[in-house]
Amino acid sequence: MSQNYTGSNPLITTEPYKELPENRYVESVSDGSQLDELEKNGGIQPFLNDEIAPTLSVAHAIAQMLENLGVSYAFGVAGGAMASLWGALSNSSIEVLNFRHEAGAAFAATEAYFANNRPTVVFTTAGPGITNALTGLFAARGEGAKVILLSACTSAPQRGRWAIQETSTYTLPSGGIFTPGALFNYAITIESAAQLPQIFRKLALAMAQPGGFVAHLSIPTAVQTSLVEDIALPQLDITPFPMTASKEAIAKSVELLSSGPFAIWVGFGARDAAEEILELAEKTGAAVMCSPRGKGIFPEDHPQFVGVTGLGGHASVLTYMEEQPPLRTLVLGTRLGEPTSFWSSALVPKRGFVHVDIDPEVPGVAYPHVETFAVRSDIKAFVEELLQQLTDAPDSTTLLLPRPEHKAIEPASDVDYPVRPEVLMAAIQKIVVEGSDAVVMAECGNSFTWSTHLLQFAEANRYRVSTGVGAMGHAVTGVLGAALANNSKAVGIVGDGAMLMNNEISTAVKYKIPAIWIVLNDARYNMCHQGMKILGLKGADATLPQTNFAMIARGMGAEAIVVVRESDIEAALEQAIASNVPFLIDVVIDADRPAPSGGRNKSLAAQGIKSSAAKNAVKQVSFPMV
Repeated sequence: MSQNYTGSNPLITTEPYKELPENRYVESVSDGSQLDELEKNGGIQPFLNDEIAPTLSVAHAIAQMLENLGVSYAFGVAGGAMASLWGALSNSSIEVLNFRHEAGAAFAATEAYFANNRPTVVFTTAGPGITNALTGLFAARGEGAKVILLSACTSAPQRGRWAIQETSTYTLPSGGIFTPGALFNYAITIESAAQLPQIFRKLALAMAQPGGFVAHLSIPTAVQTSLVEDIALPQLDITPFPMTASKEAIAKSVELLSSGPFAIWVGFGARDAAEEILELAEKTGAAVMCSPRGKGIFPEDHPQFVGVTGLGGHASVLTYMEEQPPLRTLVLGTRLGEPTSFWSSALVPKRGFVHVDIDPEVPGVAYPHVETFAVRSDIKAFVEELLQQLTDAPDSTTLLLPRPEHKAIEPASDVDYPVRPEVLMAAIQKIVVEGSDAVVMAECGNSFTWSTHLLQFAEANRYRVSTGVGAMGHAVTGVLGAALANNSKAVGIVGDGAMLMNNEISTAVKYKIPAIWIVLNDARYNMCHQGMKILGLKGADATLPQTNFAMIARGMGAEAIVVVRESDIEAALEQAIASNVPFLIDVVIDADRPAPSGGRNKSLAAQGIKSSAAKNAVKQVSFPMV
């Protein structure tokens, strides 16, 4: 693979990717029409050079432009319909990784973005390549990643003629897949090289804005090899500008937060403002809580941290709200959806919220009847303004706040088998969280609740979970993207069900990615099994045949070990951290230990789930994984 490929095109800059200045963004963009409006306002300064050499193909032009957007990695599954595009990517400076399934590639691309803040590419062939990737791209949109899907599609003369893996309006709906909508912020089919300048201007603007952006460029097979002639592509020279709140919004926020004690509710959208939030909390004496995705942004060992809210969260948050209720809560970068709040009225302060987010549609959605002052701003820029204008809290007003509960672990029995999940988490805390710099990811299900409830992080960007989408297989495969882009260890805490559904051990072995899987092996979809039991629903089967994941991993070329005794956990974790190759730890856990997911079950019950034996049961709702 060439690391310094420039080709012969004088119109595309070959300067290395430069990080954008902190807090300098273009206005938020949610669709193509808004992007058009931005172009009129000077968001990009294009200029034209000489004509492109006629030997440059569309595929190679796309690869070069992606380099200029800062793309480092492309994840996907190749196919004949996109051979030219695959070849162009492989001969660029972009590192191309061939996965075993397109959904796994998309999950890995999402986590690579969060690891290095550079846009990533997913590539697929036509037909099933596209549809297989949709779940992972759905997660990318929900998580707020910047991901570009490059797909092949059937060339115009062959459409409607039953081409192999035909991708056209005859075989797939165009709305939502090949057009912007709920799945893609921007989507287009490239039918001519003449479209490239506008397409890449739009992508450049989108990649510079705050928040996520998921795009789909579908390129017919014949167009990929067509030559780029008689057009001039813009040299991408973007000067972002900050999204900051108005002076009036800042002044009103200061007024509201100065009128009484307030709490701070930290979400994943605040991950780049960790230092400022810590300073704000210590300046004002505010209690701090966080969403599951926000773990570590505010140090969990800090005396002002009262706990995690939502799925896998802590009762200490409710204790705080009952015993020392704030007048208002400053919400920073969280949608307050079900995984974060369960929409509980117990988390609503007397005078409501000051809610800050880059997305104007977020404030007020989760709690539509609660008084909410909405502020549209980058979180870091907003908090910096507050720090200048809010006064320090007197030392005498600092109260002793409740802390997240951590029950003492009972001594192991003489049998020491099977492993209790809380004992496993304590070992992960010691060896992985405190003893290494590895990123830790938790899969949906009980892996999510055990990890969120029991692990503690003092740094931002060390813990990753997916909440709104919560797709099985996200952490199992996403751990590759995190390890690759971080250039260090990444650990996935996953269930056996997710590991069976979609894993990329073979991919990790091929590219020597130092991923670690810790499999909670209980031969069940245990969140479903335990949830059904608690909700009084009988007869459903959530069991799995017992699986030896270590044997599977070794068969693919990874290192692996089975742990059946609690006394062997720490040694296994140390071995995995020290290894230079992909490593799997197959932990046989006690399936009957109740996971800390009571809030989720109460929320499901409130939504209408009832025992099949309950009288007057008129509504049945499916039991989702998260």
